[in-house]
Amino acid sequence: MPFLGQDWRSPGWSWIKTDDGWKRFEFFHHDLEELNDENKENLFVGDVCEVAAKKRKKDLLNNNTKSQFFFKEKWIYVQKESTRERHGYCTLGEAFNRLDFSSAIQDIRRFNYVVKLLQLIAKSQLTSLSGAAQKNYFNVLEKIVRKVLEDQYNPRLIKELLEDLSSTLCILIREVGKCVLVGNINIWVCRLETILNWQEQLNNLQIPKQITGGVTLSDLPLHMQNNILYKFSDGWDIINLGQTTPTLHMLSEDRQLWKKLCQFHFAEKQFCRHLILSEKGHVDWKLMYFTLQKYYPKKEQYGDTLQFCRHCSILFWKDSGHPCTANDPDSCFTPVSPQHFIDLFKF
Repeated sequence: MPFLGQDWRSPGWSWIKTDDGWKRFEFFHHDLEELNDENKENLFVGDVCEVAAKKRKKDLLNNNTKSQFFFKEKWIYVQKESTRERHGYCTLGEAFNRLDFSSAIQDIRRFNYVVKLLQLIAKSQLTSLSGAAQKNYFNVLEKIVRKVLEDQYNPRLIKELLEDLSSTLCILIREVGKCVLVGNINIWVCRLETILNWQEQLNNLQIPKQITGGVTLSDLPLHMQNNILYKFSDGWDIINLGQTTPTLHMLSEDRQLWKKLCQFHFAEKQFCRHLILSEKGHVDWKLMYFTLQKYYPKKEQYGDTLQFCRHCSILFWKDSGHPCTANDPDSCFTPVSPQHFIDLFKF
């Protein structure tokens, strides 16, 4: 028996927005007869303009202000299980959205910390991010790449990050269907193409020679140049600096310099397991350093890190603080390494 009533697929009632809220917009029969085509067209144009304005505002919000715009507090309560007071748990994506990493990369003390965190997420936690967190992740990554292209700060670190990220994306795209991949496959292909484009730009990056009339690093006495080298905690930074002048190259080959670097990052028991001698019978500390880092993690050193309050279970940046209820808040704060940050959200 056919259904002769109103089509159930009709758009339903029309609504208008007023100062008192949304109200149903109704036409009476005599009003419909008096409404001419011009008024219909004006009403339609007005609705279209309003929808277009809302869409532009939404696009501007998503593309320019990023996810952190919605959160005034730059801290997050780390909850791993439901309690009587709180239900649910905190995810890695929520923490990434709340902690304002877009502003953190502008601080040179936090730049390396954020890059290392993005690298760890790229290696193992990328698929655990929600769609909003993924968008925020790639927005922060784009800001990092732009910053490096503009001021040429630490391009080697960003190249390593993009290399790990591109490898992960290649595996995810190739094995689509075998793993949980949030979002359309075409979006991930587009992201991979963007990453390859960034890698090409960084490979073609030329650092201009700075011409200044002041004192340069080469003008300093030898002992001061040597002291500067001893402040470095990364072997590749020492090698790159040693390639600038013959004097710095000579200082960068100092055995004591590489011995101090090995002792800073690794334990004495690890030395004995991978002892490497030179032709003269001396320990080759430079080769030892690069060999040991293949087997053991290096000691991480950052200018500023996230802090975790053991009393409140809150993750925060130290300068922004959080509403702590402890009698002695400073005694409850613990620095959070990038790996520790990842581990906080493993359930």
